[in-house]
Amino acid sequence: MSTLRPLHSLELRLVVLVLALMGLAAAAAFALTRAAVHSPAAFTVLGVAFVLLAWWGARRALRPVRRLLRALGGAVASYRDGDFSFSLRIDRDDLLGQLQGAHNELGRALREQRAALVQRELLLDTVTQNSPVALVLVDAHQHIAYANLAARHLLGQGRSLTGQDFTALLAANPAPLRAAAAAGADTLFSVELEGEEETFHLSQRSFRLQGLAHRLYLLKRLTRELSRQEVATWKKLIRVLSHELNNSLAPIASMAHSGGEMLRRSEHAEPAEHTECAQAAAADVQRVFAAIGERAQYLHQFIAGYAAFAKLPAPRPQRVGWAQLLDDLMRQQPCRIAGPPLSEPGWFDRAQLEQALINLLKNAHEAGGPGADVELAVFAAGGEQHIEVRDRGPGMSEAVLAQALLPFYSTKRHGTGLGLALAREIAEAHGGRIRLANREGGGLCVTLVLPAVAAPVPAAR
Repeated sequence: MSTLRPLHSLELRLVVLVLALMGLAAAAAFALTRAAVHSPAAFTVLGVAFVLLAWWGARRALRPVRRLLRALGGAVASYRDGDFSFSLRIDRDDLLGQLQGAHNELGRALREQRAALVQRELLLDTVTQNSPVALVLVDAHQHIAYANLAARHLLGQGRSLTGQDFTALLAANPAPLRAAAAAGADTLFSVELEGEEETFHLSQRSFRLQGLAHRLYLLKRLTRELSRQEVATWKKLIRVLSHELNNSLAPIASMAHSGGEMLRRSEHAEPAEHTECAQAAAADVQRVFAAIGERAQYLHQFIAGYAAFAKLPAPRPQRVGWAQLLDDLMRQQPCRIAGPPLSEPGWFDRAQLEQALINLLKNAHEAGGPGADVELAVFAAGGEQHIEVRDRGPGMSEAVLAQALLPFYSTKRHGTGLGLALAREIAEAHGGRIRLANREGGGLCVTLVLPAVAAPVPAAR
């Protein structure tokens, strides 16, 4: 801690020094004039003496400033080395004292910020080191700058990865991991570990750290999560199939039994009544078999719907004009077209997109609102083409919105839960997405977002 002696105000010292020098100069000049000394050498010597005296006085007056500057220089050097404990003792009541106080406040703020940063770094390091997600940070030269414990166990058999060449590390790992890292985007891949197939999700992002380019890789093991989701999906599928099959098989069994009873009664009827009973039984049996055929046809359509969802082929996109597509949709599902159609053609598989929109328009008509309020709008925004299907039904609750796009989920009594799921599958297969949102004033808006230009189409899942 630097110590400065109590001194008078710097401004006062400078004023006193200037006045004293002026007084001495005037007195010396008056003395020489009274002594009738007119020699240039005398005046020269007197001038040099006053310059030296002024220099000495200025140094004396500015000594506190020099001391403070040296102290501040030492403080800056300490801050540069990461030591923020340096402070000055305030023993002045002038501007220099205020500067000392400001410096001490700065040091205190830096110490507090440093302590907070240290705590955050400790927290962040604890979280990242104990995270089950493998985290690898790579610099611009493909050297690993940071890797947590999960990454060390997954990629380096528990050894430290810091400083290693990331390309060489990938070369020593399975080919699916190398392909996922080279893809440059979020990817799912599977590898065999310890005799079992494991599924991972690789997420990668680029950013600048301290002005230098870095890339962050996050590897998350998804095998257990996917297994749980798969089991849950199968259970739900079995429940749905069992429900639908029982709903149809129970009436079929009952009607078959009724038909058999009718035939039995007609066979045991009296000869006089035999013809009349046989005719009535035949008519009843015909109705029974018609009902059985109807239920069988429903089951066929039900199973065909699931098969169509499971076997959705890869789309074959081409340029499609919107005007003709909208006219065809209106003939199949009446609706009101909001705004003029886009002049720029779309890029999609017409048959698949038409099927998705028919399902969405059918849902809109079944939502319970006025049929005349069902709207279809097509517009461009942000380099994408948006297709909106709007209705004035009751809309959806938050819980339903969160699950409405899941396969087999339906709030309708006889719904299969495939309409929205199929529309989502078709949109994502085209590189797009689907959104659901409640409308102001009531109703639902379903938006299909598709790329506006030809783009690589993802493989069908």
